[in-house]
Amino acid sequence: MKTNKLLCMFCFLIGAISCKKQIDQSASTNDADSNSVASSSTDFSAANFLIGQPIDNPLLAFAPGTVFFYINKITEDGDVSYENIHVTVTSEIKKILGVNCTVVHDQVKEDGEITEDTYDWYAQDKSGNVWYFGEDTKARTDTGWTTEGSWEAGKDHALPGIAMFAKPGAHIGQTYYQEFRFNVAEDQAKVLSTNSTATVPYGSFNNCVETKEFTRLDPEDIEHKFYAPGIGQVLTTSETEMEELINITK
Repeated sequence: MKTNKLLCMFCFLIGAISCKKQIDQSASTNDADSNSVASSSTDFSAANFLIGQPIDNPLLAFAPGTVFFYINKITEDGDVSYENIHVTVTSEIKKILGVNCTVVHDQVKEDGEITEDTYDWYAQDKSGNVWYFGEDTKARTDTGWTTEGSWEAGKDHALPGIAMFAKPGAHIGQTYYQEFRFNVAEDQAKVLSTNSTATVPYGSFNNCVETKEFTRLDPEDIEHKFYAPGIGQVLTTSETEMEELINITK
């Protein structure tokens, strides 16, 4: 039994070293602040997480039973369409890399039909940082459903990333990975401000944390997200989309 445990640990360490090389390679090909990429993904340690630790970061809290409702307005070539997005914090737990992760169900509907169905996995460490451990996602295409973009930390050399810092003000201007599976999921972000404002149907908010999110895999896909203290994500904007919070139920 001890031999098996040592072998598993050895394999994970080898995978982590390989993944770090892939992160370095990915960062070197990313023109957006490649020299300041944070090593948050490779600094992960299961020892920094407590069993039963709630995700109560005021900027990204996930209390079981909470449902966030968003409307996403999409404008392309003069045409406008809308998506209804429901983000439900379940009471389910998925253990990944020895960490109990909260399962969050994200469902997108257009004209009443489901177009995306995703289960995300999050956990908060002792310091209050919220980590993203992967997703099981499927999306409707013209020919059926695709699971492209799905990944899980610890598999195929994938590593978790930071979804929200405990103290984002200490990381302004720093680029960091939110997720990492080479050539599959390489979302990065940068904290731009901790005093931005956002007005959405749910209300007007000051002192929001504003982030810029991007990925080497699709350089034109750039989003700005706004997180309100005590609420969470309230607004996401891009060149063609605007996703606004309209309600929260608990």
